[in-house]
Amino acid sequence: MTESADLVNKSDARMDRVLDAAGELLLRWGYQRVTIDEIARHAGIGKGTVYLHFPNKEALFLTLLLRAQRRSLTGVLDAVAADPRNVLPSRVLRHVYLHVAQDPVLRALYLGDAEVLGRLTHEATETLGELSAERARGVREHFAALREAGAMRTDLDLDAQVHVMQAVATGFFFVDALPASPLDTQQRADLIAHTMAGALEVADPPREALADVVDRLGALYTSMIDKFDEELRRRTR
Repeated sequence: MTESADLVNKSDARMDRVLDAAGELLLRWGYQRVTIDEIARHAGIGKGTVYLHFPNKEALFLTLLLRAQRRSLTGVLDAVAADPRNVLPSRVLRHVYLHVAQDPVLRALYLGDAEVLGRLTHEATETLGELSAERARGVREHFAALREAGAMRTDLDLDAQVHVMQAVATGFFFVDALPASPLDTQQRADLIAHTMAGALEVADPPREALADVVDRLGALYTSMIDKFDEELRRRTR
């Protein structure tokens, strides 16, 4: 290993410790009480080093959120590889919902405080233009491929269907932030899938057509994961 590669690996390890510390303190104290000074102390790193990478707390926690979203995306791809039917929007959204529900850091960021999510959304708008555009393009191409394969309804245009998906997802996550539902996590995940399927999908789409869609989208999602990795590297080096 070269000296420069060794330095990069040490930097990656330090930033992983910083992000892990941020997640632990978020769960222990809540977003409002966590400071960069405390994160640095918990990670065993000088606060000046942390500020070299993250100009503010929002930038740091947005990076933590991106790392978790990257794991969610790879989980979706693994599920699709195991069963082409998992490429359907209802199943994708079910997977994402369960991932958020079962990941305590994601739950805290998405559902813990609407003001916190608003701050992170503002930070993302300021700094994640290219990645956000790539994700939006990916959703549109995903839906377009399913429409062409006969797996999605066409009584709404593509833009309207994307809006429906975003509205349904936002609504389910918002409701989860309200007082406890009598439904458990699996029931709520099944319900979000049922809602999406009824709104956007045709009944029993042919498995062969879904396999073709998976093949078409492979390069797209590989590229999207590469974009996530590029952005994470940019933020942590």
